Amino acid sequence: MPQDDTSSSPRTTAALSLLPRQCPPRPRAALLVLHGGQETSVSPTSPRQLAALRMEPILRAVTAALPHEDVLVARVRYRLRGWNGTRADAGRDTLRALDELTALAGPVPTVLLGHSMGGRAALHAAGHPQVTGVLALAPWWPTGEPVAQTAGRRIVALHGARDRVTSPAATADCVHRAQGTAARAGMAVIDGGDHAMLRRHRLWHRTTAAVVAHLLDPDAVPDPLPRECYGAGAFPVL
Repeated sequence: MPQDDTSSSPRTTAALSLLPRQCPPRPRAALLVLHGGQETSVSPTSPRQLAALRMEPILRAVTAALPHEDVLVARVRYRLRGWNGTRADAGRDTLRALDELTALAGPVPTVLLGHSMGGRAALHAAGHPQVTGVLALAPWWPTGEPVAQTAGRRIVALHGARDRVTSPAATADCVHRAQGTAARAGMAVIDGGDHAMLRRHRLWHRTTAAVVAHLLDPDAVPDPLPRECYGAGAFPVL
């Protein structure tokens, strides 16, 4: 992950970590969206930073394909741009957002959709009682990233074959380790896909929307990914 400056000190805030985008009166499920960030930075986040804006077309595609109208859709607001080592700031903010979701909507099944650092935050928070599934896009999952918290959850990763920022091989290793813990864990590789999800963007959007719909309602919505995505060998290329 690229570095950012650490010259400023962390800023505390009482602002909510949950930013609802679609909030039905009685949601049956929820989707939380987590954008990327930096490996190290204590600069405050902004809704206009590139990492946040990058998720807007994904969010529009996913919202248009939701399996039900009564799905709560929200973004997670990070306090700081960086993961910041063992502090795992983005992961803590995601857990805080999930607690706020519980207070807002009750114990609804929740899917986490995260890109890059947001994928790491989603994996970090997978053990929260609200979470039933995680979809990580080009995730930053360093070697040895813990997976015990995925027990009973559905974990899916999509990674571009031409990603030069985060590692498809590291993602594959994490998914393979999670297969011994999660209810189901799988991965697909986007042929020619890059970290920003610009190359073959229509495939990124279409596949992400279909996987999210399946994770939100796995009994009614078929899994769009081939069975080989959940195998123990090399993951298929789309």
